[in-house]
Amino acid sequence: MLVHVQRQIGMIEAQEEIKSQVQEELGERQREMYLREQMKAIQKELGDDDQSREIIELREKLNALPLPKEARTEVERELGRLERAGRESMEAQVIRTYLEWIAELPWGTRSDDQLDLTRAAEILEEDHYGLPDVKDRVLEFLAVRQLRALEMEEELKQTGEMPVAKLQEPKDNATPSLHKADGDRPITDAKEAKARAMAKGPILLFNGPPGTGKTSIAKSIAKALGREYVRVALGGVRDEADIRGHRRTYVGAMPGRIIQGMKQAGTRNPVFLLDEVDKLGQGFQGDPASALLEVLDPAQNDTFTDHYMGVPFDLSEVLFIATSNFIQNIPGPLLDRMETVDFAGYTEREKAQIAKTYLVPRQLEESGLKSKHIEFTDEAVMSIVSKYTREAGVRQLERQVGAVARKIARKLATGETDDFSVSADDVRELLGRPRVHPERAAEEHEVGVSTGMYYTPMGGDIMFVEAAIRRLHGARRSSDPDETQVTGWGNVSLILTGQLGDVMKESARAALTYAAMHAESLEIPVDRLGSIEVHVHVPAGAIPKDGPSAGTAIATALVSAMSGRPVRKDVAMTGEITLRGRVLPIGGVKEKVLGAHRAGITTILLPRDNEGDMEDIPDEVRAVLTFHCVATLDEVFELALMPEPDRAVEQEMAAAGI
Repeated sequence: MLVHVQRQIGMIEAQEEIKSQVQEELGERQREMYLREQMKAIQKELGDDDQSREIIELREKLNALPLPKEARTEVERELGRLERAGRESMEAQVIRTYLEWIAELPWGTRSDDQLDLTRAAEILEEDHYGLPDVKDRVLEFLAVRQLRALEMEEELKQTGEMPVAKLQEPKDNATPSLHKADGDRPITDAKEAKARAMAKGPILLFNGPPGTGKTSIAKSIAKALGREYVRVALGGVRDEADIRGHRRTYVGAMPGRIIQGMKQAGTRNPVFLLDEVDKLGQGFQGDPASALLEVLDPAQNDTFTDHYMGVPFDLSEVLFIATSNFIQNIPGPLLDRMETVDFAGYTEREKAQIAKTYLVPRQLEESGLKSKHIEFTDEAVMSIVSKYTREAGVRQLERQVGAVARKIARKLATGETDDFSVSADDVRELLGRPRVHPERAAEEHEVGVSTGMYYTPMGGDIMFVEAAIRRLHGARRSSDPDETQVTGWGNVSLILTGQLGDVMKESARAALTYAAMHAESLEIPVDRLGSIEVHVHVPAGAIPKDGPSAGTAIATALVSAMSGRPVRKDVAMTGEITLRGRVLPIGGVKEKVLGAHRAGITTILLPRDNEGDMEDIPDEVRAVLTFHCVATLDEVFELALMPEPDRAVEQEMAAAGI
């Protein structure tokens, strides 16, 4: 009995303790609430109700916007929640931030497009040197849109209105819409009609090496159209929320980069540059490349819904342009949304002209030398181009010009004369020893060494392929130099060095097999086909190499080493090979040829199917090079290999001093 009583007493004491704590907490809350209500009443009497005034101003600002029906409904609901929430509550801060984002978006503001193709051509010529193919494609792109916009403007003047559906892409969607279609709304504003007509059509993808003018061309397009320009860098983006935004349930949620860019532009029809779409990542947070599909699809982006905003925003008037360096890194569905415009590298002459026209004046101005009498001679500019830069674009060239300008500024600041002319010798003194040591054409004809061509995002260049044959122990030597018939293979060892990839290894195996099967016609001695060790090496072993276009160079080096016939030093080649000896087409012809031209090559061997690509090569380069388009390896060997030298004749000529 006593134990039971003690237990009941303990329970009663615990209940009383809990009750007293609850009453204390309730008392504090009631006291705080009472004080806040008093503060509100005092502020109201003084006419200093900040929260009410802020809400009224926000409501007036939102009411003045031409919001769609869905956005208007969501805004009214959030305004009601904001009025009921306390000013200091977290919920009120989130709602206020959301409504401010809604108010700052360009729901009805748009630029008036300037439909003057002549002015656009003048701007492109003024801002960029060279790039004739790119300029032609951009002007075609603008011409189609400007003609369509003029037609829409004229039709609108005659009829007074037109349905939105006429300016939208057809929607192949079997899912019924839950609200009234926007295509039923008539257009009465000429600006909107022109903006929608200008945005309709393929989206351009500028693909090419860094520093070739992709971003600046996009700026020139915006300048020519009189539109705002927005750039969003997508390199390294891994989260889908970077494109679509975070949901408001997350702490610190924000809209995605597309909505942020629209807010930055301040208009509904900017030129929107999606920079480096080939460097989008993919993580466990989602695939941002897939999120871009909706943005770049003209049939869907008129109702783009950001996760943070929760209401559709019309992107159909935006002129999207994308850039990339590696087109193979762009997912297929995303690449299918865009039309590719290729930017190739500049020739040395083009770089020198760009430096004299744009880079030197800009760097002199940035270095405080605009008012000084500083001149760069043509030899000085060409020295910087050829000895201190090695790139397809001009970024490194501008850095080197800037370095020269800074060093000149330092000299002038110490009291030297204001009249300073920069020569090639001055460049050597100011920049030091040359930083670039590019491959140059071989100085003499060599056995087992051929010249190939390759392409990287930094531009084209040449590479040497070296091959050597070593007869293994027990293999019979040929006593008759004219004996070339193969009676059988022994143990053949193929060694490949130089960090070659799988594709280049397969090319080497195919070349060796072709050489063995056609040994008689290729004049390969028997002792070069018994038990031998074949070693193929591509210099610069620290750099990984791969690709099919080295097939002809590998085959030529192998046959040269096996037959003893030297390879012509002035010949460079590219092309994929097969076991039957066919030469297949490859890519990057213009960049490879430009690289070979810089290296001093005079004769180029290309696959016959790439003959049409020669039109892309600048005229001044084609004029000084000799091109041969080949279809088989036999044609390659006939052009690239020299007859085997007769030693006796060589000795007689040497004795005669010839």
